[in-house]
Amino acid sequence: MWHIVNWKRLAIILTPTFLRGPLMKAWLELIVSGIDDIHYRWLQFRTDNLYKLNHNSQICYLRKALNDRFDSSLRRIVIASGNTYTRQYIYTDAEQKPKWLGTIYLHGDEDYSDTGVDFIVKVPQDLQFSIYEMTALIDYYKLASKRYKIIRF
Repeated sequence: MWHIVNWKRLAIILTPTFLRGPLMKAWLELIVSGIDDIHYRWLQFRTDNLYKLNHNSQICYLRKALNDRFDSSLRRIVIASGNTYTRQYIYTDAEQKPKWLGTIYLHGDEDYSDTGVDFIVKVPQDLQFSIYEMTALIDYYKLASKRYKIIRF
């Protein structure tokens, strides 16, 4: 692989053989340690970017990214589609509509189909996580027009 370089070994190999004493090897390792540290950070950055490029806003990839980050052993985080309740309106006398309303259930504003959320992230009760970190991760992967809600089950 072109991006994996052992900088300490490379510095010793490029040194003439008659200068390769223990003191010179220690000095070369000290000089190369900064480059080795920068190279290690670059490899970590590259790995993170490749992981981000392998995931997108599809439900299966978003669920995998959430489970990899917050529940890697049991993988219990689930993504469900949003609630799509229809609204029931109460009419005025001028509209001359029937006044019998039947049974009405009260739902939050995010539960209706016209103004509600597009998907729900269900997180187990016993899972400890930062809500801000999870929100940031979901916001990174989701489409810009999609709305969501995080609930515990």
